[in-house]
Amino acid sequence: MGFTSLDYIVVVLYLILVAIFGIWSAGRQKSSKDYFLGGRDMPWWAVLFSVVATETSTLTFISIPAVAYGGNLTFLQLTFGYIIGRIVVAVWFLPAYFKGELSTAYEYLSQRFGDGMRSAASYTFIVTRVLADGVRLFATAIPLAIILRLAGAFPEWTDIQIYALAIALISVITLVYTFLGGIKAVIWMDVVQMAVYLGGALFAGLLMLGNMPVSGSEALAILQSEEKFRIFNWGGGIDWRTFLSDPYVFWIAVFGGAVFSVASHGTDQLIVQRMLATRRLRDSQRAMIWSGVAASLQFAFFLGIGLLLYIFYQGMSPAELNLQTADEVFAKFIVEEIPSGIAGLIIAALMAAAMSSLSSSLSALASATTFDLLKPKWGADWTIKEELLTSRLTTIFWGFILTGSALFFAWLQLSGGERPAIVELGLGIASYTYGGLLGVFLLGLLFSQPDKTDAMTGFFIGLLSLLFMVEGPVQNVLPGEGLAVAWPLYTLVGAVIVIASANIMQWVRRD
Repeated sequence: MGFTSLDYIVVVLYLILVAIFGIWSAGRQKSSKDYFLGGRDMPWWAVLFSVVATETSTLTFISIPAVAYGGNLTFLQLTFGYIIGRIVVAVWFLPAYFKGELSTAYEYLSQRFGDGMRSAASYTFIVTRVLADGVRLFATAIPLAIILRLAGAFPEWTDIQIYALAIALISVITLVYTFLGGIKAVIWMDVVQMAVYLGGALFAGLLMLGNMPVSGSEALAILQSEEKFRIFNWGGGIDWRTFLSDPYVFWIAVFGGAVFSVASHGTDQLIVQRMLATRRLRDSQRAMIWSGVAASLQFAFFLGIGLLLYIFYQGMSPAELNLQTADEVFAKFIVEEIPSGIAGLIIAALMAAAMSSLSSSLSALASATTFDLLKPKWGADWTIKEELLTSRLTTIFWGFILTGSALFFAWLQLSGGERPAIVELGLGIASYTYGGLLGVFLLGLLFSQPDKTDAMTGFFIGLLSLLFMVEGPVQNVLPGEGLAVAWPLYTLVGAVIVIASANIMQWVRRD
């Protein structure tokens, strides 16, 4: 059907209205507390939907269907662990945060181990967010880049140039309402956009069901014969090295997913910031636990979309569909198959939801930079206005940095060769540093003897150790056959190494 002038008009009008709504919903920002924590007055159900939209909007919409399109449903095993992990965070981590009335997750580390540990954790968070959210922003640009390519815009441009334009447009629009609206704008935008993009995906799924090239029974037979419905992978019949390196073996997926969720939702400022914006501890716990259930159901829904796409395109490879990667399959369907006007609405909803995720990252990076790095060193005499101005300026700074990160991953994914689905790349990056962060948090909660020197030593040993267990440049130069672990285990392995190293250091120093 193609992307028509009506669709372009819908996209432009929608984005303008979304930006206006985001700024209006935030009200006036009088202090950094209003800007970063919404005055600690956000309802728990809004925070719940904001968490789900933030962590899954772009990557779920674009890349999860690609996972099922090229494989099966075993990715769903991870979400079972996600629910378990969030229960742990709600019961164990959130009370500690609310007891101290903290502004960032890393203030707890300052109270337990001193400002040095707080700064190290905050720097680690920043590096992780720049890389992982660069992947998110690249994924956000996929549908817009496809629109420009299929519509024949800029025919002389290369793919990387089109992606660069898409990334720049999204970054600029996002920066406007994040700069002005703060976390309130981000959360309320998430609530609206989640409903819109799920509705759009549901419409696309129903459209595919009504236009399948085969009958329903034939489609089921095809999916069953190719094991597309497979959810559980028990890891039988494989050696222990393969077992540890396969992210979709049930035991690794569930246990690794649980530990990953504890780290991502218990130590990552991107999520903790939202929990601290609720009115009371009980509200934050309800939002945390139910967000796990909602996220699992959403993953299942978009994996189902991937299976429908597989039948609709008769299992053709991305190259046969004239696409760069499998991540573009669903966007291709939206642009080419959905009726005029509706296609524009779905693309606009996807972009706006993804921009709310990007704005969440900007807000989290700016708050960590302001409260954990700048204010402890230079902000003792800041006025309320000066602190708010600093917060907004750091938001602009991180907007430019994340744009550069996204351009790097666009070049990486489009440079040729076999690449992982973009969602796996993003989760793998986050999993690497979450191990160190989780380890030092657990060290502070569970062990009273280690001091700041022990904690700092264990933290960096944990981060460095993982370099030798992740397939990449470091392992490639090591002699012999290295021990590679699956990315869901990065967090667990890193946390264990941090705790063990810190306790050993404590024992050695005091012996």
